[in-house]
Amino acid sequence: MTSPDDEWREDCAPRRTLELFATKWTSMVLHTLQARHGGRARTGVLHRSLPGISKKMLTQTLREMEETGLVSRHVSGTVPPAVAYALTPLGQRFVEAVELLYDWGRRNADALDQLGRRRTARRERAADGPDPAAAPQASKPSTSPAIQSRKASSGGSSARPAGQAR
Repeated sequence: MTSPDDEWREDCAPRRTLELFATKWTSMVLHTLQARHGGRARTGVLHRSLPGISKKMLTQTLREMEETGLVSRHVSGTVPPAVAYALTPLGQRFVEAVELLYDWGRRNADALDQLGRRRTARRERAADGPDPAAAPQASKPSTSPAIQSRKASSGGSSARPAGQAR
């Protein structure tokens, strides 16, 4: 028998579910594979279907999804090899939850609009300039005073005798 406190443990099902979707790209890749590509797509096609994702982030997300069992990777024997990703039966089960959330978002777009603007893209933050709410950062010397003192006493060299660790 489970107690009410079990629902709040770190390994409880709701937390594990949210952890899976903590990175926005996981849910978007699941949704895109299912909704736009029938559950299977080549890497380049998937990349073009997800505006805003870098190749590096897509590769990283797909690798994580493969490790967790949400997608499987298929490499053809052609030259160059064509790599495709397909939803696994487990991935298809998780698509259901993603689709429910996306449908809710479509039906409640007005509520999402009331949240106000969220700056999520790095380019948006860079274009807006520094965040005025952020505290100014004091400049720090590149080395500690102890290292600066040691350099000064040794004529500016920070070389150590062979075998001596830093």
